[in-house]
Amino acid sequence: MKTQQPIQPVSPRDTVEVHLPDGRVLSGPRGATAGDFLHADPGSGPAPLVAAIVNGDLRELTFPIKMDASLAPVNMSDADGARVYRRSLTFLLETAFVALFPEAVLIIDHSISSGGYYCHVNGRPALDEAELQRLEGEMKRMVDADLPFLRREIPVAEAVAYFEKENYPDKVSLLRHRRKPYVTLYSLSEHMDYHHGYMVPSTGYLKWFALNLANTGFTLRYPRRRAPTTLAPIEAYPKLMAAFHQYGQWLELLGIDNVGALNDSIESGRSREVILVSEALHEQHITDIARQIAHRRREARIVLISGPSSSGKTTFSRRLAIQLLALGLSPFALELDSYFVDREKTPLDEHGQLNFEALEALDLHQLGDHLNRLIAGETVTLPHYNFKAGRQVPGDTVQLTPDQIIILEGIHGLDPRLLPESLSGRAFRIYAAALTQLNLDRHNRVSTADTRLIRRIVRDARERGYIAQQTISRWESVRRGEELYIFPYQENSDVMFNSALVYEMSALQPLAEPLLRQVPRGTPEFIEAKRLLAFLEWFLPVEVDLIPDNSILREFIGGSILQDFKIWKA
Repeated sequence: MKTQQPIQPVSPRDTVEVHLPDGRVLSGPRGATAGDFLHADPGSGPAPLVAAIVNGDLRELTFPIKMDASLAPVNMSDADGARVYRRSLTFLLETAFVALFPEAVLIIDHSISSGGYYCHVNGRPALDEAELQRLEGEMKRMVDADLPFLRREIPVAEAVAYFEKENYPDKVSLLRHRRKPYVTLYSLSEHMDYHHGYMVPSTGYLKWFALNLANTGFTLRYPRRRAPTTLAPIEAYPKLMAAFHQYGQWLELLGIDNVGALNDSIESGRSREVILVSEALHEQHITDIARQIAHRRREARIVLISGPSSSGKTTFSRRLAIQLLALGLSPFALELDSYFVDREKTPLDEHGQLNFEALEALDLHQLGDHLNRLIAGETVTLPHYNFKAGRQVPGDTVQLTPDQIIILEGIHGLDPRLLPESLSGRAFRIYAAALTQLNLDRHNRVSTADTRLIRRIVRDARERGYIAQQTISRWESVRRGEELYIFPYQENSDVMFNSALVYEMSALQPLAEPLLRQVPRGTPEFIEAKRLLAFLEWFLPVEVDLIPDNSILREFIGGSILQDFKIWKA
């Protein structure tokens, strides 16, 4: 019989062991930080290290390891790592700006697709080239000095008093609605602020950035995840800028420019007003788009609608169709999915899987031929794609009248290769997306990708029975497809429709929170669920019953009067 080692009290070891994802084990002194262990490990990955996962929780590199633990690196090529880097870079910019221009207000406004944040200045004229170079130089000096980011938790009341003294009314308003009794503040040099999430240990990590003048503001450029130490060339985005400007005007009309102001409006009983005015602005824009199409009805017989996942394209298309009908135009919906090539001709992705998102998965010659013949008034037998069999079968036979507009919705709607050259001038192109969102405050922006993910979590649970963990696990793949097939072509649109609603997080919060709380601890999706829950805590809820039944938001929360509305098909 094997002798069992007796159980007895012992003194704590001076060392701890950390277990890495590949099965290796590192030993080090108790209390050493996650960064100490990972920097000592040459297998942490090629991209720069910025954070860690300790026992299934995202942690800063300064987190002390006090007992044996599992440990994984988080670098700049990871979604969480990219957020940590960009958040820290924003704080660096803010600190340098306050040091050089203490009389002015810096606004971190929105992201740009080439990698960066568009920023502008209030309280003084826009920065000129020399001033911007001085600001960038101060940031680089702070990076070279490798100054620490110091973190501490303080009572909310103390933080409110601090921001009142520093004249940050947006942060004061935000914190007055905080549910937790404490808040985490970071300091850099003599400057202190709140930032929604973790930071790198010190400024020496922030080596890759640049500042460039843009419109009436400037762009803080940072690396994209897939090239974490390289800045992508700046691309012009005048239509996107126009959409952002329009949203800014909407916020001015509502008198709401941050989440604290939204919460104040809800608390004061203005929810109905905020909802109705927001919806009226949407309807006004959809009506204007319909009029633009009607004005070009003779040359533009095809309306192409594209946009990323959970951008509200379905409801937008139906509301647009209703406005076209009101203008005497009869819309005809042509389904792009009907033009898939046979399964054996479908291209493969880099993993050898069928890639239905690639443009080559569509029979473009057949699509172009049918569109030309439909516009010419000919009778056309449309295809119907049998997904089970993996091939086309004959569908409806149709003939359009001269007043009919073809509506074609799909991810490739703005790709210039979708239509033959003979039809390039016959299309009106629309990019529909949640282009911008109400920011927490002047320095804490809200990602529109987060808005769309929360929309999708709520809709997937209601319509498809998916748990939040399933939706989150698929999101990275969804985002990869958008970056390949949608975002590069957004400036090809004739018009952009911003589907974001200023109040929507307040409506989604009570629906999304219980779904996110069900994500099991220890799963890869738990970290994302925890982050989204922390974000949603900032919003006061609104009554869902106040939301009109034709709202874009009803596509996700349910109760849409447009659910069974069909754009005419033969």
